[in-house]
Amino acid sequence: MTLIQKLAVAYALLFFGVVAIGYIPAFNDPGGNLFGLFSLQWYDDLLHAFSGVWALAAAFISHRQAVFYFKLFGSVYLFDGVLGLITGSGCLDAGIFINGFRSLDDIEFPARFFANLPHLVIGGFAVYVGFRLSKRVHDHFAAA
Repeated sequence: MTLIQKLAVAYALLFFGVVAIGYIPAFNDPGGNLFGLFSLQWYDDLLHAFSGVWALAAAFISHRQAVFYFKLFGSVYLFDGVLGLITGSGCLDAGIFINGFRSLDDIEFPARFFANLPHLVIGGFAVYVGFRLSKRVHDHFAAA
């Protein structure tokens, strides 16, 4: 199993953990927001679970599929984080279509930043893995 495949397994575990942690009362505020920031619905859990299943499947199918996962998944998640940061609404939960652009009076920048930080970090690292690290790992195995 290559490093990229192992990272895909780690992403799968991360996403399964995200789904699970949403059901632990200690991590939710009285309004039901995870860490006081995220209002996660059933479709968010479904998206996170699907992301984990896809990562796990890609990891066990092949190195190439794991790279594809990181390229596509990372690009979509990073785009969602940037869109959420700029507009206050993401695309993966259809928020941009339902709520449109939200003003800074509605959601102040610090709240936008921390609410979108997971997608920015997770998506950004996945893009790095898919487009940069995978080339070095591939080159390393090709040279061996």
